[in-house]
Amino acid sequence: MKRLDGKTALITGGARGIGFAFARRYAQEGARVAIADIDHDRAVASAKEIGGQTIAIDFDVTDQASIDAGVAKTAAQFGQIDILINNAAIFSAAPITEIMRDDYNRVFDINISGSLFTMQAVARHMIGRGIKGKIINMASQAGRRGEPLVAVYCASKAAIISLTQSAGLDLIQHGINVNAIAPGVVDGEHWDGVDAFFAKHEGKAPGQKKKEVGEAVPYGRMGTADDLTGMAVFLASSDADYIVAQTYNVDGGNWMS
Repeated sequence: MKRLDGKTALITGGARGIGFAFARRYAQEGARVAIADIDHDRAVASAKEIGGQTIAIDFDVTDQASIDAGVAKTAAQFGQIDILINNAAIFSAAPITEIMRDDYNRVFDINISGSLFTMQAVARHMIGRGIKGKIINMASQAGRRGEPLVAVYCASKAAIISLTQSAGLDLIQHGINVNAIAPGVVDGEHWDGVDAFFAKHEGKAPGQKKKEVGEAVPYGRMGTADDLTGMAVFLASSDADYIVAQTYNVDGGNWMS
C-alpha cells in the first residue's frame, strides 16, 4: 500500500520547483493532488505531466476570494482535503538601507499572510468535516538566523516557524497536525536570480555565489527539490501523527537545532 493512498493534497506554488517535486512525489504515493498556483498555464502543464488524479487550481494566496474558491474547488473535485502544503513564497534581497516598503509588504503578503489565510481556510474545511489532517508549512534555514542582505526574506521565514508553532498548538485539539520543513540552499531556477543579486551586491562573478554556498554545505552540495520530498511524505503520513508544531531542517547539515 502506498503511504498516501486515498488522501487529497492541496499544494500552493505547486506548478514548479519544490512545489512540483512535492506534487509528483505525492501522486506517486497514491494521493490525489491539486496544484494550486497563480500561473495557470504552468499549473495545467505540470498537472498534465504528473497525470493520474492531479488537477490545476487557479490560486492567488494574496486574494482571500481566490483562496476560498480554490479550497472549495479542490474539495468539490476530490471530496475533501486531507493535506495542505503552504509552499507559495517569493525571495527578496536588499541592503537594509535600500529595502523598499512595497517590497517588504509584498514578501510578507505572500510568504506570511498567504500561508496563514490558506491554512485558516483549509483548517476550517478540515474541522467542519472532522478530518484529522496534516498541514505542512515551508520555512527555511533563513528563518533560523539573520543573513546579510536578506533581512526581509529571513524575517518572513522566521515568522513561518513561529506561525507553525502557534497553529500547531491550536489545531491539534482538532486532530490536525501542523509542522514545517526548513530547507537549506536548494538548487533550481530561482537560484539564477539569487546568484545575480549577490553578483551585484558582493561584486562576485556570475555563478560564484552558487558555487560557494554549495561547497559550504557539510553534505558537499546544494540540495535539490527531490531531497525534500521524503520529509514531506513523512509529515503527511500517519507516521507523523504524534508530531506537533515542529520545524524540521532538511539542509545537508547546514543548521543544527
